[in-house]
Amino acid sequence: MSLDLDPRTLRRHVLQMARAGNAVHVGCAFAIIELVARLYARHLRHARTDARHPQRDYLVLSKGHGVMAQYACLYELGWLERADLDNYFADGSRLKGLSDAHVPGCEVTAGSLGHGLSVGVGLALGAQRKDSGQRVYAIVGDGELNEGPIWEALLFASHAKLSNLCVIVDANGFQAMGSTAEVMDLGSIEAKLTAFGCETVTIDGHDGDAIDTALEGLAANAANGKPKAVVARTVKGKGVSYMENVNAWHYLRLNDELLQTALAEIEGGAR
Repeated sequence: MSLDLDPRTLRRHVLQMARAGNAVHVGCAFAIIELVARLYARHLRHARTDARHPQRDYLVLSKGHGVMAQYACLYELGWLERADLDNYFADGSRLKGLSDAHVPGCEVTAGSLGHGLSVGVGLALGAQRKDSGQRVYAIVGDGELNEGPIWEALLFASHAKLSNLCVIVDANGFQAMGSTAEVMDLGSIEAKLTAFGCETVTIDGHDGDAIDTALEGLAANAANGKPKAVVARTVKGKGVSYMENVNAWHYLRLNDELLQTALAEIEGGAR
């Protein structure tokens, strides 16, 4: 499966959803745009006609508050309609501010941080036992790594030799109430994931080629029986200068003026 998902287009969709719903979490979504775009475009096996195809690979968005990035991809894939984006977060809309398993393409209902990876581990174990060849990609936040269930899930994944599981850490250096360094300093994330039995690489999470190389390289090493992990160094709010590395955009909302400024920046930016 290979298709073109332009990060600029996806960011426009996120901005328009956020303005339509007067919603938060724009910065969180922007940090993972390139990651979800490359996953859907080049790495996830999926059927364009059926978001719930039984042989699909799974994308588990454990950091469910970044879901606008995923919704933007689902729209481009044809699994959501324009009306879904235009009515984001409105009364009666099926698109909520957190990942919801009722939406085609969303594998988990997320929001209570830390539990999504455990669901992904269960999906990977099921696929392993069925020998289906399905892979599971789970995106977690670096702030989310503060949660104990993350490490319990990794212990089990290593024990069960779930080499069909790939954990992707959105390492943007921030969480809701501050920087990860000041809230709970994690030290070397790569060293910790490796110590828990993962084959781990660190990349620039906005570099599409680096994402492809890392995911392809890890997938090729399935025979070693190790769960895979990617530490993706990202910028919260990437793509709009007044949002980049400004943690307030975890919760700030757009007005019409800010929206137009952001859209103009994205239009003029590099693809």
